[in-house]
Amino acid sequence: MTVKVVENQKELEDAYSIRKIVFVEEQNVPLEEEIDQYEDEATHFVMYQNGSPVGAGRFRVVDGYGKVERICVSKEARKTGAGKAIMRKIEDHASENGLHKLKLNAQTHAIPFYAGLGYDVVSEEFLDAGIPHKTMIKEI
Repeated sequence: MTVKVVENQKELEDAYSIRKIVFVEEQNVPLEEEIDQYEDEATHFVMYQNGSPVGAGRFRVVDGYGKVERICVSKEARKTGAGKAIMRKIEDHASENGLHKLKLNAQTHAIPFYAGLGYDVVSEEFLDAGIPHKTMIKEI
């Protein structure tokens, strides 16, 4: 599996395709909420396995910290370390760009995954697209 920073339209479409499968089809997030007004300002990441996209994520700088968003892995690549690899690539990108504090809004079922990567819960539960989330942060 290879994680890379999106560099062209095909790679961006590959990232969007995984996001649509995971968030729109599996989790019933409306497409207009999933693909939002922040796409053009974000750095996108896509993971490939045997030439096919299997994971994605995006990263933005918001108020001086790195915001990790839209982390997703296709069903067939889950529990293989794919999510950790995507997160490592994003964290490396943040560090290379001088950012030392990362923030994300985790779906509550994914909190143990992010906690295992060193993220700490810093908020009460809230709904985003009808799904329970909590905000988490990490110093890198």
